[in-house]
Amino acid sequence: MTDHNQALAPLPMADVLILIPARMAASRLPGKPLASIAGVPMIVHVLRRALEAELGPVVVATDSAEVAAIVDNAGGRAVLTRADHASGSDRIFEALGKIDSHGRAEIIVNLQGDLPTLTPAVITASLAPLADPAVDIATLAAEITLPEERSNPNVVKVVGTPVAPSRLRALYFTRATAPYGDGPLYHHIGLYAFRRAALERFVALPPSPLERREKLEQLRALEAGMRIDVAIVDAVPLGVDTPEDLERARAMLTGQG
Repeated sequence: MTDHNQALAPLPMADVLILIPARMAASRLPGKPLASIAGVPMIVHVLRRALEAELGPVVVATDSAEVAAIVDNAGGRAVLTRADHASGSDRIFEALGKIDSHGRAEIIVNLQGDLPTLTPAVITASLAPLADPAVDIATLAAEITLPEERSNPNVVKVVGTPVAPSRLRALYFTRATAPYGDGPLYHHIGLYAFRRAALERFVALPPSPLERREKLEQLRALEAGMRIDVAIVDAVPLGVDTPEDLERARAMLTGQG
């Protein structure tokens, strides 16, 4: 088992680093990184999807020695971070400083540890907008197809202007039903690919007024004038936030291991 109090070995050379924040104290589903799905802890499902994308090194950033041990036992890599971070972005930034202090990784993917049904192709799709040097942060969305999601405040919508096929430049993120009028609405998927400099700038910014109002961290970047582009994918992976979500994930992944 890795001794997480010792200096970590250097990462392999790569432009992309995938960091998976995982904390044990989730309010609606405490201990969720270790929740068993088809006999495998949820964090291990997410780790495997990230490794299958073959984009670069994958590291779990966690406040739990138990989670770190589970990741190690699954053949992955973990780094211990403080327990008092306000967001996953803050957690991955601390981890980045510990594991890549020399700045080898140019793109940092923040992959939530509660997306066990995510496919590797979706992770890869998140990088596409960064081919444009004007883009600071890339993320994902899928068109809303269920009528009840249009008005559900737990479904975050991205309002954007098309800049290329299957790509938007984000103008706003909201829990409200937006934009008004005929046309598609897009369900935001909380996976972010940051340029390294953009992540450094983002975590140094104070929480912004609209971020506080909507309770959406990404609005901090928009209010600071940073550009976020959105790759449109076919479907939203299931995020596990509640016991009901966990049962859905178990039903979807039973038999897949």
